[in-house]
Formats: sequence, C-alpha cells, structure tokens
Amino acid sequence: MTVRVPVYDTGMLIALADRKAKAVALHAGVRNTPHRAVVLGPVLAQVWRPTPATVHALAGVLKECTVPQARSASPAMRPTSAGQTMCMVCATGPDLIEWQRVGSALGTADLPPKKRPDAVDALVALTAARHGSAVVFTSDPADLDAYLRALNAQDVHVVQV
Repeated sequence: MTVRVPVYDTGMLIALADRKAKAVALHAGVRNTPHRAVVLGPVLAQVWRPTPATVHALAGVLKECTVPQARSASPAMRPTSAGQTMCMVCATGPDLIEWQRVGSALGTADLPPKKRPDAVDALVALTAARHGSAVVFTSDPADLDAYLRALNAQDVHVVQV
C-alpha cells in the first residue's frame, strides 16, 4: 500500500476553519502519515484572517501540517525511530522551469466554464505532482484535475471536501 503525501488547497483550509465534518475527519485520517499534510504559504495567506475563530481553528491544524520553507513550520516528515528524515521536495522550492510549467498550466488547463485561471491552485497541483504519490484535498476538484492534466501529473489523486 502506498502512503500518499496529503496536500491541502484553500478549500480544505476553509473547511477545517469552519469545522466541516468531512474535512475534520479527513484531516484526522492523515495525522499519522509519515509526511505531514502540505499547506503552501500562498494557500495559508488566502485563508488566514486575524479573527479569533480563524486563528484558533487554524493554529491547531497548522501544528500538524508543514508549510514548506517556512522557518517556523513543523518539519515535513514526522520523526521515526531511526531519526528525523527530510522531504527534498518540501525543502526546495520550484525551480525556474517548474514556475514556467505553472504559467503554462494556467494558459492551457481546460477549466470548468466560468472559472478563471488561479495561480495558487496551479501551484498546489505542481506541488502534488512534484511529490509524486500525492492526494490533494480540495473544494474544487474539477479545477485541480484540470491543472494536474495540464501538468501531466502522474499518480496524484484528488479528494473533494
């Protein structure tokens, strides 16, 4: 059985902040995976508001997630009996070619009608593709599927919250 890397998009964080039952259950299910759930900085920025309810709800969630390349974030990999491993994908940001792939995906993705290209969604798709065996938790599965197809991502699953 392959353990997939969980990647959260903005919709998942909103659902967690609102304490939606499905999102909370899905988050509880990934608490013990070797790789913490990935929350990209731009995803967090789209959701974070300085209201007590949001801060309280997301602060607890973020302790169990990793925000790649954020100095104060939890490490991507959970400690093991053999020591602390690291995720090279989380430790290194996209290179120039990968940023160009995001731009290409924005221009070529076959998005649902009335949807506009979204750079954060495309970056979430790229992050999942870079991890390989990943699962994206999203409220917009059609959007993420379109970006994943445009990126020719392999072995990435999408779960609607």
